[in-house]
Amino acid sequence: MSSTAPAGGRGHNAPRDAATSRPAGGPAPDVAGAGPRNRGPVLTGLLLALGPALFCLVYFVPGLTGLDDAPRAVLATTAWVASWWVTEAIPIPATSLIPLFLLPISGGTDQATAAGAYANPTVFMYMGGFIIAVAIQRWGLHQRIAMTAIRLVGTKGNRITLGIILATAVMSMWISNAATALMMLPIGLAIVKELKNQDVYGEEELRTLAKGMLLSIAYAASIGGLATLIGSVPNAVFAAQAGILFGEDVSFAQWFVFAAPLTIVLLAALYGIMCLQNRKVAFRAELPKDFINEQLRALGPMSYEEKVVGAVFFVVGALWLSSGFLPDAVPLTDASISIMGAVAMFVVPAKARRGGILVWEDMTKLPWGVLVLFGGGLSLAAAFEDSGLTPWFGERLSELSALPFALMIVVLGAVVLLMTEILSNTAVANMLIPISASLALGIGADPYAIMILVALTTSCAFMLPIATPPNAAVFSSPYVTMSDMMRAGAWLNVAALAVIAVAVFFWQPVVLPGPAA
Repeated sequence: MSSTAPAGGRGHNAPRDAATSRPAGGPAPDVAGAGPRNRGPVLTGLLLALGPALFCLVYFVPGLTGLDDAPRAVLATTAWVASWWVTEAIPIPATSLIPLFLLPISGGTDQATAAGAYANPTVFMYMGGFIIAVAIQRWGLHQRIAMTAIRLVGTKGNRITLGIILATAVMSMWISNAATALMMLPIGLAIVKELKNQDVYGEEELRTLAKGMLLSIAYAASIGGLATLIGSVPNAVFAAQAGILFGEDVSFAQWFVFAAPLTIVLLAALYGIMCLQNRKVAFRAELPKDFINEQLRALGPMSYEEKVVGAVFFVVGALWLSSGFLPDAVPLTDASISIMGAVAMFVVPAKARRGGILVWEDMTKLPWGVLVLFGGGLSLAAAFEDSGLTPWFGERLSELSALPFALMIVVLGAVVLLMTEILSNTAVANMLIPISASLALGIGADPYAIMILVALTTSCAFMLPIATPPNAAVFSSPYVTMSDMMRAGAWLNVAALAVIAVAVFFWQPVVLPGPAA
């Protein structure tokens, strides 16, 4: 799902997708916008005025759109919210509260519809996943998982990088991308330090090895999140908006069957790119046989709390993947499974402290801003459908049907990739997924194809430190430069676009067809 930068800072390595920046083991924010950056009062005022100005322009000049009152109000509200999401005039989660009051006041939709989206089942599925992730971090289970994975893969040559990639990706399927990168970064730096202590590498050779390992952490954190609905927020945005716009549920298992294969292909591409870039020195890298064992010994025996967290985590994951096969008499949903697992963390008592495995004070580490951002996007999507704005967009975009579908997929994917290099991936997904559904309806295509394309490509920004929290986290180390990230990221961006386009074109219609298929 989705760093680290100095708290409160928004400098050259500050993550644009983090609501706040915290040390390892803290919250795992996933949204951009701790608030305005170093802007003067004039620019701040102009950006603040932009949202209301766009709202008034769309709302009070009917001739611009030719829309009736309700859809025009929704479009005007969307213009205001989108402008503040893009410019971060105020913190993005705060902007995401605007639909809650502006949609009913302007007549876009009723209060129940606007507010109900903030309690969408997918929001609660994500909340439960976040709570379980907090428990994993609280009791250090992530460190044991990472070290065990690296030991299993091997500690020679490129196997070190492969172990890092696999450990990071597996954790990122269940824990936010940002938190995963934060948790893996100290492990990666410890490996670099051990290689440095061997005193057999020149300075440039060591930097090359370190660069490959740290970039692998950043990129694997983003790629691993593609595999599950809770791994990356845009995935869940797609699932929730599919339910709102088309009344169809996309289950955890359905998404996993579709996304897991393309995730594996992208991880293989990442490994190949890292091997090529480090080919002159990686084959010489070798960790002492006892290094990983020493790290595991330092963690001590697996604690009671780790065992409980691991057991709950396993049961929740198994139920997510198997709920579709349960009889109708057992009406388990992904959201109810997630919340059951979260509540269990408070119910089961801990031995190392008073109270449960989690206590409510631990919830300060929950990225509440992500959930609010999630709700804001879903509120706009619900208003799109309720007001009839979706068909209007479809009619306006129907002229694109003249383009070959494959070409349109590639062009749209490239545009979204470029947008998410500089904008919050969740904000881009919230803005573009409803519009992509309208585009699909307008050209007579499967709406899931284009919606999934947007959801996946928003999570695949690899070129810039500001693109994702994992990128920002590794860029804060002394081993990764802007040119390093851009060079490796450009190749991975191309690979991601190709793999996603092929998956949407050939695989998605087979395993996850949309309502128009």
